[in-house]
Amino acid sequence: MMLILEVVQIVAPVFLLAALGFGWVRLGFDYDVAFVTRLAMTIAIPCLIFMALVRTQIDPAILRDTAVATLIAYGVVAVVMLLVLWAARFSLRTYWAPLTFGNTGNLGLPVALFAFGAEGLGFAVVIFAVMLMLQFTIGLWVVTGRSSPVAMLREPMVWATFLGGVFLINDWDLPVWAGNTLDLIGQMGIPLMLITLGVAISRLRPAAVGRAGWMSVFKLAVCSGAAVFAGLYLDLPPVAFGVLVLQVATPVAVTNFMMAQKYGANATEVAGLVMVSTLLAIIALPVILAVFI
Repeated sequence: MMLILEVVQIVAPVFLLAALGFGWVRLGFDYDVAFVTRLAMTIAIPCLIFMALVRTQIDPAILRDTAVATLIAYGVVAVVMLLVLWAARFSLRTYWAPLTFGNTGNLGLPVALFAFGAEGLGFAVVIFAVMLMLQFTIGLWVVTGRSSPVAMLREPMVWATFLGGVFLINDWDLPVWAGNTLDLIGQMGIPLMLITLGVAISRLRPAAVGRAGWMSVFKLAVCSGAAVFAGLYLDLPPVAFGVLVLQVATPVAVTNFMMAQKYGANATEVAGLVMVSTLLAIIALPVILAVFI
């Protein structure tokens, strides 16, 4: 019973904030998703990532191993999804990126923070950064047919991770006023991302969710298994191991829907995956946390 209560306390703020965004739109209030997303992803989350790395006490060698484990996990997931989609003759442009990459930002970062504290957030931002670089290179290439390393270099979160890593390796610190300012800006990132997630889901209109059901279960199984394999292979410490499984197993991100809509993939199918996999996460993430906390 105590374990159940602990898990509920961790996930409740996440889903309540998302529900707040969902209800806000359902009540007819305006919410500029484009503006809030730009504010969060350009300013707030980069500050959160940078300060998490500057303030972390984690051994850089363990962070390196976590990054390598993340590459291994996503490599396994990418190959499995490629083979399955090819064998089933499903569109790679539509399904590969959503089934490979999860919602490590809007959902993974806050859950890692609430479940594992500042140490967990340090691991989570490294995993998030690796996923981001893969999604904006290989993922974008699959959806559009052209690679775009420039798109990755335009992402403030990538630079925040790089600079945070430089500060971490060199054991540098910031003036108190600068650290407090960046902390304050970063603190608004997670609430904004969770509320925006709820708003975005409330506006999705998938035509059907039948195929999305089994695909979401399959994604969860493959991603969880790949993360467990990578964590065991590199013998990650418990917190890093738990955060890796949590992050890789997150549901399909709304970002994938936006990319499908922008580049002419089947956005309706992706919308179904976002909704069903997010609903599945309400059950799956507490189970994962119960195993690793």
